[in-house]
Amino acid sequence: MTKTGGLGDNLYIGGYDLSGDIGALSSVQGGNKPIDVTGINKGGMERIGGARDGSMAWSAFFNPSPGQAHPVLSALPRADIVATYCRGTNLGDPCASLVAKQVNYDGNRANSGEFTFACDAQGNAYGLEWGVQLTAGLRTDAAATNGAGVDTAASASFGAQAYLQVTAFTGTDVTIKIQDSADNVTFADVAGLTFTAVNAAPTTQRIATGNTATIRRYVRAVTVTTGGFTSVTCSVHLTKNEIAGVTF
Repeated sequence: MTKTGGLGDNLYIGGYDLSGDIGALSSVQGGNKPIDVTGINKGGMERIGGARDGSMAWSAFFNPSPGQAHPVLSALPRADIVATYCRGTNLGDPCASLVAKQVNYDGNRANSGEFTFACDAQGNAYGLEWGVQLTAGLRTDAAATNGAGVDTAASASFGAQAYLQVTAFTGTDVTIKIQDSADNVTFADVAGLTFTAVNAAPTTQRIATGNTATIRRYVRAVTVTTGGFTSVTCSVHLTKNEIAGVTF
């Protein structure tokens, strides 16, 4: 197993690529919140798994240009945001996504002149989900395209979730969907893993199958259209569940 650092990472928030404005991520965390159920007759703690949760925290540089950190993060929307952290930007690299509320945008002007902002995103409805990138960071298609297959090692029947970040789009419509294959040659659509058609950017989505759906060994992201498009830039994240009974 090869150990790696965190160089060359990306962070997409709400359909914006803010990677160049992010100085550090101080937290990318998630899991089940344990519930203490220790009886008075026990000599050690007893816990059961509780609600799934997640959060991300990062520091951003001040960049007031359109579509960059300050106008995007200072908006502090009441609606959910989707944040996707990419550990590297190669096809199949790990990534983590979170449907969340952005709860702050706290500036700090150091005496050195550095002006940075601390941001926290706290999970809403779903926990943090780690998965794999079905695009190499951001992928740009100029026409309907079949992406390359990603090997997930084996078929599994525990369902999947997927995230989409679209940072740019020109055209009438594009539909992005996930297909699977047993042999990396013949692919078919995965029921439940077709995103709603996109006709503008920036935009984000999260979709999911049932938690007993079979996802075969190889997976890929494809783009199709009915009205045509000339350019779409997007990131696709797939979480293929490895255990039974994943619920939200």
